[in-house]
Amino acid sequence: MTSQITPCLWFDNQAEEAAVFYTSIFENSKIESTNRYGKEGFEIHGQKEGTVMTTTFKINGQTFTALNGGPLFKFNESISFQVFCKNQEEIDYYWDRLTAGGEEGQCGWLKDKFGISWQIIPDMLPKLLSDPAKAGKVTNAFMQMKKLEISKLQDS
Repeated sequence: MTSQITPCLWFDNQAEEAAVFYTSIFENSKIESTNRYGKEGFEIHGQKEGTVMTTTFKINGQTFTALNGGPLFKFNESISFQVFCKNQEEIDYYWDRLTAGGEEGQCGWLKDKFGISWQIIPDMLPKLLSDPAKAGKVTNAFMQMKKLEISKLQDS
C-alpha cells in the first residue's frame, strides 16, 4: 500500500493568502485547487457561503492543504519545515522571503508572517554534525547565529 502524507495547515482565514505566498517563494510549486464553504453545515462551521475552506498546493512535489478553520488553533514551534539549501545564496533567499512580516529565530529557525516555523539550513550541516571531530565546534557556531552562515560553519 502506498499512501501520500499531506500536511494540513489550519489557518484562521488566511489559507488562500498563505498558499499564494508559499508558491511565490518556492520554485516548482503551484496551487492545485481551492474549495469553498457552502451553506450546508453553517451551524457547525459558521463560515459565510463562498468563503475559502481549503486550498491545496504543491511545493517541490510535496502536497499541502491549507484550511480556513477559524481562530481555534494556532501554530507553534513544535512543528517546523526544514529547507535544505545548497549554498549561502539559497539560504539568504529563503531567509529573506520567509522572515518578511515574520520573525527571526536562533540556529536557522524563523517564523513566517502566518506563524509557521521553518528551518533554513545548509544541506551540508548533517555531514558536519556527524563528524565527531567537528560536531562540537559546529554546534557552538550555529547556536550563536540566527540566519546560518555556511562559511562560519565550515571554518569551525
